[in-house]
Amino acid sequence: MVERYDTLVLGGGMSGLPLALRAGRHGRVAFVEKEKLGGTCLNRGCIPTKTMIASAELASRIRQAGEFGVRVGDPEVDLAAVVDRKDKIVNTIRTGSYRTVDRAATVDLYPAEGRFTGSHRLRIDGTDLEADRIFLATGLRTAIPAIDGLDTVPYLTSRTLLDQRDLPDHLIVIGGGYIGCEFAQMFRRFGSRVTVVQRAQRLLPAEDPDISAAVADGFAGDGIDVLTGTACVAVEGTAGDVRVHCDDGTKLTGSHLLIATGRTPNTDNLGLEHLGLEPGQHGFLTVDDTLHTGAEDVWAIGDIRGGPMFTHTARHDADVAYRTVYRGQARSTTGRVVPHGVFLDPEVGAVGLTEPQARAAGHNVIIGRQDFTGVVRARAIGNTRGLVKFVVDAATDKILGCHIAGPHAAELVHEAVIAMHTGARYTDIADAIHIHPTLAEGVNTAAGGVHREVGT
Repeated sequence: MVERYDTLVLGGGMSGLPLALRAGRHGRVAFVEKEKLGGTCLNRGCIPTKTMIASAELASRIRQAGEFGVRVGDPEVDLAAVVDRKDKIVNTIRTGSYRTVDRAATVDLYPAEGRFTGSHRLRIDGTDLEADRIFLATGLRTAIPAIDGLDTVPYLTSRTLLDQRDLPDHLIVIGGGYIGCEFAQMFRRFGSRVTVVQRAQRLLPAEDPDISAAVADGFAGDGIDVLTGTACVAVEGTAGDVRVHCDDGTKLTGSHLLIATGRTPNTDNLGLEHLGLEPGQHGFLTVDDTLHTGAEDVWAIGDIRGGPMFTHTARHDADVAYRTVYRGQARSTTGRVVPHGVFLDPEVGAVGLTEPQARAAGHNVIIGRQDFTGVVRARAIGNTRGLVKFVVDAATDKILGCHIAGPHAAELVHEAVIAMHTGARYTDIADAIHIHPTLAEGVNTAAGGVHREVGT
C-alpha cells in the first residue's frame, strides 16, 4: 500500500512539530513520530527538568529562610510528589500538542517508526509513504560511553532519572556538562549526597572559564563533590551498591549511577543511504544555511544538523525552512545570534564568543566584569553568586560575547542578545539608564566597566 503526500516530516519534536503544522497549509503532510510529540524538550528535557529544578530551588530557599529572619523547619522532599507535579505539567502541554495536530485536517500523524526504502519513500508497518519534500527532524538520544562493566551495572540516564521516585542516598554523576550539572545540583538540593566525575579539567567546559569557576564555587557551597580531570574507566556492583573506578585510582561507592556524557544524533537506523545521504563522523547531517541537505528536496532541521542544539534554534530552523521552502522568502541561519542557558545556582546565560575563543580568533579583546556581590538587588535577595562578563572587540566596540552566572542569568543575557542582533556597541548598554535596584544594573555596570589599557 502506498500513500502519497506533498510533505513528509520525520520527527515530532520542537522543529518537526511546528513545521508539520505550517506545511499543512500547503498540501497533505505525513507526520511521523515513533514516541511522543514534543521530543526531548517536552518529554525528557527542558520542561520536566526545569519543573523539578523549581522544586529543588524551593527546598534550598527554605533551608536559607533563617538568613532572612524567617523561622521554618527543615524541608522534607517528597520526590514522588515532585515527579507527579512534573508529569502533570508535561502531560497538559503534550495533550495540547496532540489536540492541535488532530485539528489539522491536512496533517496525518503516524505514531510509528519508519525507515527509508527509496529516494522519497518511507516504510511504516507495511505502508509506504511517498512525498515530494522530506524534512528530517529525528533529534538526539543519550550517548552511552565505553566504560568497562557498564553493561552489567544498573545505571540511570537523563531520561530515566526523571522518573526516579525514591531519593538516592548517594548519586554518582558521570559527566560535568549541562545535563550532568543540572541533575547533580537538583538531587543535592533534594537531599542526596552527590559526586560528579568530570573528564574535562572544569565543569561546563564549553562556557567561559570565569563562568565555570563560578559554577564550581556554587557546587562547593552546596556540598557537591566534584572530581575534574578524572575519567570513569570501570564500574561494578548491583542496585543500591555501585562502585566506580577512575583513571587516577580513585574509587567511589554510591547508591545510584547517572550517565551524562553527551548525546548522539538519531540518524543511524533511518535508511538514509536510500536518500543518498551519509552522516558525518559523529552522526550529524551536513546542511547549507537554509537547512537543505545534499539530497534533492530533503532538509534536516533541529539537532541532527549539528551546530547549536537548543529548542530555540530548533524552532528557528523550522521557521527558516518553512519560509524558504513554502513562502519563497530569503531566510538563513547564517549570522544568527544564539544564546543559551544552564539552569543552576548560579544560573548561566551566555551568548557569543568566550574570552579564550575571541582571543584565538585574533580579536584585540577588552573585558568588562561585574560580580553580583556588588549588585545591591542581588544582596537584597540573598543571591550573590556569580558575575556578568562582557567580551568586546577593542577596534569596533562591538560585543563579541556576554557571559553571566548569577540570579536570573538566562533572562538578563537577552539585553546583550538584542544588542548583538542589532549591531549595538557595549557603550549603548553602558549609557542606557537602568532601573535601581535591579539585577539588570549588573549588566549595565559590567558594560560600563569595559576599559582599554592606558595608552590604547
